[in-house]
Amino acid sequence: MRLLLLLGCLFLVSSGWSQEITILDAETRQPIVNAVLYTADKSKTALSDFDGVCDLSKFNGTDRITISHIGYEARTATKNLFLKRGQLIFLIPQTELLDEVVMSISKWEQQKKDIPQKISSISAQSIAFTTPQTAADLLQNSGQVFVQKSQLGGGSPMIRGFATNRLVLSVDGVRMNNAIFRGGNIQNVISIDPFTIKNTEVIFGPGSVIYGSDAIGGVMNFLTLEPHFLRRDSVVVSGNANARYATANKENTIHADVNMASEKWAFITSVTYNNFDDLRMGNHGPDRYLRNTLVERQEDTDILISNEDPRDQVPTAYDQINLLQKISHRPSNNWQYDLGLYFSESSSYDRYDRLIRPNSDGSGLRSAEWYYGPQKWFMGNFQVFNKGRNRFYDGVKLTTAYQFFEESRNDRDFQDVILNKTREKVDAISANVDFENKKMGDLRLYYGGEYIYNKVHSEGSRENIESGSRESAASRYPDGASWQSLAGYINAEYKAKPNLTLLSGIRYSHVWINADFDPTFYAFPFANTTLNNGALTGSLGLSWFPTQSLQFTLNGSTGFRAPNIDDIGKVFDSEPGSVVVPNPQLEPEYAYNVEVGIKKNFKDKAVIRGAAFYTYLVDALVRRDFTFNGEREILYNGELSNVQAIQNAAKAYVYGFEFGAEIFLSNEFQLTTNLTITEGIEEDDNGDESAARHAAPTFGDLHLLWILPRLKTDLFVNYNGEISFQDLAFSERSKDYLYDLDGNGNPYSPSWYTINLRSQYKLSERITTSLTLENMTDQRYRSYSSGISAPGINLILGIGYRF
Repeated sequence: MRLLLLLGCLFLVSSGWSQEITILDAETRQPIVNAVLYTADKSKTALSDFDGVCDLSKFNGTDRITISHIGYEARTATKNLFLKRGQLIFLIPQTELLDEVVMSISKWEQQKKDIPQKISSISAQSIAFTTPQTAADLLQNSGQVFVQKSQLGGGSPMIRGFATNRLVLSVDGVRMNNAIFRGGNIQNVISIDPFTIKNTEVIFGPGSVIYGSDAIGGVMNFLTLEPHFLRRDSVVVSGNANARYATANKENTIHADVNMASEKWAFITSVTYNNFDDLRMGNHGPDRYLRNTLVERQEDTDILISNEDPRDQVPTAYDQINLLQKISHRPSNNWQYDLGLYFSESSSYDRYDRLIRPNSDGSGLRSAEWYYGPQKWFMGNFQVFNKGRNRFYDGVKLTTAYQFFEESRNDRDFQDVILNKTREKVDAISANVDFENKKMGDLRLYYGGEYIYNKVHSEGSRENIESGSRESAASRYPDGASWQSLAGYINAEYKAKPNLTLLSGIRYSHVWINADFDPTFYAFPFANTTLNNGALTGSLGLSWFPTQSLQFTLNGSTGFRAPNIDDIGKVFDSEPGSVVVPNPQLEPEYAYNVEVGIKKNFKDKAVIRGAAFYTYLVDALVRRDFTFNGEREILYNGELSNVQAIQNAAKAYVYGFEFGAEIFLSNEFQLTTNLTITEGIEEDDNGDESAARHAAPTFGDLHLLWILPRLKTDLFVNYNGEISFQDLAFSERSKDYLYDLDGNGNPYSPSWYTINLRSQYKLSERITTSLTLENMTDQRYRSYSSGISAPGINLILGIGYRF
């Protein structure tokens, strides 16, 4: 009986006597300070403290309380209902009402309105609404980044005519680009878990002043969830659980994260598992995209069989797990120590575009197998922050990181018993120190340094699938090759007038490469190569508001990409009948960019944005015909192949226009649109011009949103323009099996559109459901340069629980 009485008292204490609630940002989980709580007649009011905590004891149980804060949607309910829902109350940000802050331009907080360069932010709220399967889909859903896919397990972003190793991927300020980032399409972005992203910032145009080599076309900076602290001696536990299913590839995704907050310590743990089946394409579109035949091995023989359903893209299935652990310690208001551990591993996944390649006479398929081994990524990231007022800085941030990458390639020709294998591992160490100085009146300085070291491990083998015997073979890269960089930079932001801000920056980077070539399998005309290159880059821009509702921006910048191990030392088959060989005579390529922008706010009823850009690339690193020991053809994997190499071609240039608009039709209805037009030309040493391979077709979207307190619905159209045969890059014309054929029998990329419906409904304070119907008219289409067709009609169901 005493035990029952004790339990009853504890229940009353926990459910009835506790009068405190904690008010948190629904996206960041950070406490909201000075949230106002009041009754309808405002006879009773209260404020949340530094921990977001507010005592409701002055309110009666039936009082209707409104919780309000600038920049957040107000919440109204009775006191009893707030307490019944639990002690954690989440407010949803209204981002359009805030002076948006960005981190990626200088690695410190800056007002977005002061930035002359185009930068787009994708918030956690937007990510939760669009329910992307991968981080590549997250970028594509923004309507401002084009994404190419060679298989389901992948996604290679294209920005302003550049892609792959001319873009930088960054996670919490640490660059993912490593020494084997290639010019062909890459898949590393899928290692980033969308559920752990609190904000993604995309910089359009060169970002080499801060991010160094590769930041020519743009930078994608993924900022992940952070543990949050309390300002009192207590512990608060919160978290999320999510599940999602999609019909087009029978996706099954589960996710959970838990945050533990106290005064000096904070922890967050996240786990996500994805399982994807073969992707099903649409019903209405080019028949050339159908998967009519496939290879099956029966009784030790490869045979060509009919696909039971040609719309099923077999094989494209894979699964993946993502883990995140962060630990933060804040011993005082001026010091903070953060440890982040990130891990991602996929299963093996097939490269679909290689499996649909026809053989030389078109009577069958070239490959029986072509798949990537598990893609692994680990990062350990330790950061130290100090806020101080001294002669040299107001804030300093030291970031050290270790990353490990592993990838492999496995391919076997039709009716061949030899499976060719290569496996690559990269150890990457980096250290950054970044300073902020705000003491110089209207001038703010950001400066720092960076050191990066990459070690590449590469091995090759040939396996007889019948006997199981294995022998060594040529590796993809020189084993033990190293790439390192040392750099220093300074950025300045000057408030010339209240309506005029000037930004400028300069950086010097030095890059060293060392690689030893193994002559066992190829008689290389060199045994060792070293590169020793320096690069000076800079930027200068302004942001001007002639009126409060009108903004003009102008920005000039340079970017560079130093050759890496993939450029100087790779031997691989780029396409049927061609082999790429090492070229140790490379120099860095440089980009010169100018852009102008305009933004107009029409009395908060409509906002229109536009930007025009031009980028000129000199000594461009592109793939061209080459000779190896004086020969234009060599034997590679048993096939006489045309010799190519990465070279410093004469020049390339890209230009285009970007448009965006938001129209607020009423309090509930909103219209948004994005449009991107890009043109690009590459010119080789002979003066022959070709369309730039990574210049995307015209693309955009149009959204009609209906927003209510509990319901958000989006009816939208995605569309891509056509790329005709005449405008198709020379390197793409040889891949006619990826494209439809025009009236003359030439390959081209057709235009396409999809009609889609997306909705999110809050069943309660804790439970949110989502329903999306993509490609409602079941179009069969394939995005430019992609090897896999996009999903047909696709129903996506999701549920989330917050505690």
